[in-house]
Amino acid sequence: MPMPRLRLTPDVSHGPLDGAWWPRCDALELELPALVGSLDPSSGTVTRVTVGTAAWPDAPREVMAPGHVIEVVLTDSAAEEHAVTVDCGTVGRWELLVIPPDEPAAVAARLLTVAADPGNPLSAPRLLALAENGPGGQDAWESEGGAGPR
Repeated sequence: MPMPRLRLTPDVSHGPLDGAWWPRCDALELELPALVGSLDPSSGTVTRVTVGTAAWPDAPREVMAPGHVIEVVLTDSAAEEHAVTVDCGTVGRWELLVIPPDEPAAVAARLLTVAADPGNPLSAPRLLALAENGPGGQDAWESEGGAGPR
């Protein structure tokens, strides 16, 4: 299984996101084990993920990961439409922007960086909306708190 395209916020996040994930396809049962396997084992065992039904309409209710089963919770919440919440029981959780698999590499790279910035104040839906505006959306992106290139 190839390593997932993932970037997490270093240390503690102060925004609505803890990083971003750019899956290669929209088959959660194929992508989730690689995502879970790439997380630091000291963070605990991933027990549950919450995903939006709009982005993952065919998501299974359980996914096999190395050594355990992960419960998949589907939600209609607008906040989860472009995000995945990864729960590690009582140890912690991550709220990750899910970058669409077909997103151009340059846009995805930028989203991975911005979503993992500890000072990012933007939600997953807002980040994607601004990124989809293309190069002309740069001023709006930065005026709403999105980080420019570093």
